[in-house]
Amino acid sequence: MSLTPMMMLAFAENPLSHIVQHPLVQKPANLGPLTPHGVMTVLSDQIVMMILAGLLLVLFVPALVARRKAKDAVGSLVPTGFGNAIETICTYLREEVARPNLHEHTDRFIKYLWSVFFFILTMNLLGLLPISPVSKLFGAHLGGTPTGNIWVTGSLAVCTLLMMVINGLRLGGKSYLAHFSPGPIWLSPLLVPLELVGVVAKTFALTVRLFANMLAGHVLLAVLLGFIVNAMAKMGAAGLGIAIPAVAGSVAINLLEIFVAFLQAFIFTFLTALFIGQSVVFHHGDEHDSHDHGHDAAHGAAVRAH
Repeated sequence: MSLTPMMMLAFAENPLSHIVQHPLVQKPANLGPLTPHGVMTVLSDQIVMMILAGLLLVLFVPALVARRKAKDAVGSLVPTGFGNAIETICTYLREEVARPNLHEHTDRFIKYLWSVFFFILTMNLLGLLPISPVSKLFGAHLGGTPTGNIWVTGSLAVCTLLMMVINGLRLGGKSYLAHFSPGPIWLSPLLVPLELVGVVAKTFALTVRLFANMLAGHVLLAVLLGFIVNAMAKMGAAGLGIAIPAVAGSVAINLLEIFVAFLQAFIFTFLTALFIGQSVVFHHGDEHDSHDHGHDAAHGAAVRAH
């Protein structure tokens, strides 16, 4: 079905039409503020993309990582093909992101960090594919970027919050509770609320950073392409002249979006490792300081004896 000028103009004036969530299956529900329209979305285009991302990871990552260069003793330890890239990324995240923050707890949490990184990265990259325009040809609306939905990023951030609090209490115990009041006891009424606000702020930062960066790029792309539709609706074929700079800009933004897809997945994973580390690691700084103090004392005694 061809678009009329009015339809094209409406699309150009609403660049969020292919970015916002499109419900596919809804059920009546009354959950107060969570269901302002009296319905609950059971399945949407973004939920389908999340399911697709999970299936792709479950089906392909183990198979790719299992591929080895040869069957001999040495070759069986060497990954090949795309599995080599996955193993390189996993090693980097473990040694350069997780270990400096989690120390002896690295192996305990690295699987969660790997899962978070690859899940977010896959959703980000799927959101760059032109699935939505193709699906409309078959009478459906699929595609979209789940990480451009604040409910999705908020859910991921809440998972990290639960990892922080539950493992902080489980592994740190009194040390975790004590870090909410790092000063004198008489300052606790002031420090404890501030520390609790800090925990909430960490969750908010994880939520908004990923959501805003992914949404902004798609909005910019929609606006650039909307220039073409708007010009054609008002000027006809002469409006195609604006297509050259708009398409060139869109290609540049698309390349930037690929970089942002990797960058935002890495930043979310790094902050997750940092925040969990702050909840379960308490003694390394003290040990380091005491070691330095003891070393300086021993050195001073040796100098005086000499």
